[in-house]
Amino acid sequence: MNSSIRSSSQGILSDDSADKRQELVELLKKAYFMEIETVMSYITNSVNPDGVRAQEIIESLEEDIVEELSHARQFAARIKELYGVVPGSMDFTPEQSYLQPPEHQTDIVHVVKGVIEAETGAIEHYNRIIEFTEGVDPVTNDMVIAILRDEEGHRRLFEGYLREYEAEGLSPR
Repeated sequence: MNSSIRSSSQGILSDDSADKRQELVELLKKAYFMEIETVMSYITNSVNPDGVRAQEIIESLEEDIVEELSHARQFAARIKELYGVVPGSMDFTPEQSYLQPPEHQTDIVHVVKGVIEAETGAIEHYNRIIEFTEGVDPVTNDMVIAILRDEEGHRRLFEGYLREYEAEGLSPR
């Protein structure tokens, strides 16, 4: 009985796809860190806001924290499945300046705009991954399409919040 392990001869796990696989792992690492940073930012912005108008935003962010953490876990698992190593915290560099706490904790519009910016960045990056994996890695492609749908839904919800604030004259257009 032969005890050698046979590698896949086709697809992203094949030896011939090693370079492409490594490039994909790097894209997934970026996505993983984007989700981890979003979780941190959403925790911050679900605790700090004050005022009557803050409650709906806080509740929405609390729900999103669970979903964003799930996305991070999916990206981490896929990195591992592709023979990558999920990066540790020392490899992390924050980028979400737009989701830092506002000067005034009643500035809910700042939070709403920050969430829209974060979701837009995720949507752009996830579309890159979808394009990269098209015809190359259907498993990652399907996973990221599902995550993209969540992100588009989050952005749309917060765009609605922003429109309401603008309609009430609480935010400049």
